Amino acid sequence: MMSRFIIFGFLLATCSIAFALDPSPLQDFCVADPNSPGKDYISQHMVLFAIFIDVHIHKKVSIFVYAVFVNGVVCKDANLVQADDFLFRGLHLMGNTSNDVGSNVTAVNVASLPGLNTLGISMARIDFAPGGINPPHTHPRASEVLTVIEGRLLAGFVTSNPENRFITKVLVKGDVFAFPQGLIHFQKNIGKGYAIAIAGLSSQNPGVITIANAVFGSNPNTAGDVLAKAFQVDIKVVHQIQSKF
Repeated sequence: MMSRFIIFGFLLATCSIAFALDPSPLQDFCVADPNSPGKDYISQHMVLFAIFIDVHIHKKVSIFVYAVFVNGVVCKDANLVQADDFLFRGLHLMGNTSNDVGSNVTAVNVASLPGLNTLGISMARIDFAPGGINPPHTHPRASEVLTVIEGRLLAGFVTSNPENRFITKVLVKGDVFAFPQGLIHFQKNIGKGYAIAIAGLSSQNPGVITIANAVFGSNPNTAGDVLAKAFQVDIKVVHQIQSKF
């Protein structure tokens, strides 16, 4: 008689890791290795194993090991780590706001500052031309706290269904405003001159989904009739908007 035993011990013991926002540090630092094959997709070798053991009547044992790749970046050899791995230069420089939305985001995340790997933090500088906006967007993996360095901003976010409550505030130099994780939010320069803000985020790779780009600029395009029905507009309006992305 053949019996089969399936052992998921390691998988079950580490399943909480799979749902964590960022991998937790298990040593002083884990500088991201720029030569790792995981560097391009920020998803690498924290491996969860599912081990299947088949015990047959003839006592033959077959072991199959499956690896699932999740969260994080491969560590650089600690002996090769240098001070520059923890350094980012240039955040004092103004970003180019000559674009359709009149803003520029200079992100400082694990891709540009390898020493952030496993630290669970990142930051960004946002520059605004007069009237410029950081358009409605969301960070799927991070909460955000923003402080105004120069200028005057209108900032706000919208809560989830069904309330969809709009929470907004005018911010001036020195003000700090928080945006909860995953909620759609924006900032707009309502001052007469340029504005600058610094944002801190609770992930080394918070991600960003700009709502207009995702809805009307997806690749391939979302079906026009779907968007027409969702927004309750003529399909020609949808196609006109899609043509801008």
